[in-house]
Amino acid sequence: MRRERQSLILKLIEQNNITTQEDLLNKLLEGGVSVTQATVSRDIKDLGLIKRPAANGSYKYCVSTEAADETTQKYQAIFAQSAIYADNAGHICSIKCHVGTAQAACAALDSMNWTDIVGTLAGDDTIFVLCRTTDAAVKAKDVIEKLLKQG
Repeated sequence: MRRERQSLILKLIEQNNITTQEDLLNKLLEGGVSVTQATVSRDIKDLGLIKRPAANGSYKYCVSTEAADETTQKYQAIFAQSAIYADNAGHICSIKCHVGTAQAACAALDSMNWTDIVGTLAGDDTIFVLCRTTDAAVKAKDVIEKLLKQG
């Protein structure tokens, strides 16, 4: 629920000039998401949203690139410490992880928001990644191998 709400918040601030928490709360309510002011405030903090000047001279919420970069680095570190190797077959990329770490690695992978990934499934030590195309699965494997070499 939280993840979906925060994803919606990111879409809303990208598509609208949201200048206050109240504006954001109202947009969420319009979208059918029942939420409190305190929850919106926590989401803003969790997402690292900041206010930047808008074209009309007011200030609007947007994602801090520094916060996004830091979060991405954290996810990549979690993933690199958990995963051992990757392989692919057809539209699927398979990732072997240390025992008991696949779900954390999968959550980190999901948080990286790769557009070529349709979905993921994690067991105890293996992650299956369904990609849009066979080329995307090969690319995912290659990117994962680079992440593991860096980690």
